Amino acid sequence: MDQATRHFIRPSFIARAVNRFYGWLTGFGGGPSYSYLLQVKGRKTGQTRSVPVNVLRHNHKLFLVATRGHTQWSRNAFADGRVILKKGRVQLEFGLRVLPDAEKPEILKEYLTRFNWMVRRFFPVPADSPLAAFVGIADRYPVFELWRLAEARAR
Repeated sequence: MDQATRHFIRPSFIARAVNRFYGWLTGFGGGPSYSYLLQVKGRKTGQTRSVPVNVLRHNHKLFLVATRGHTQWSRNAFADGRVILKKGRVQLEFGLRVLPDAEKPEILKEYLTRFNWMVRRFFPVPADSPLAAFVGIADRYPVFELWRLAEARAR
């Protein structure tokens, strides 16, 4: 496994507790408009796993960023190729496009700028860094473009 694949920031006990509460709140429809409960099938067990996420809307597209690096949810999403975003009673199914490293810097910078107070501790560069600063760290963070499966089926 190379260095990029190994990059992962393990959550503390407190972070896991906060995520659990925030996931519960989001699952019932609370929280900001960009917060969802991500549901993805486990690549080994086949069981649905859930984690709260922030969805970035950028240039009329939706993106997920694994700010802790190569997390279990990002590996599961990569393996399955689809996820469900849940907020209250609404469940939206999405297909995924894994962004190559060359496309990530703009999205990483925008994500860090938009959600700075929540995610800055996971990035070794500040949000106001030039775009070039994000090139060297792009391989640390899985980034997915989301597209609605219902829309694709309707076409």
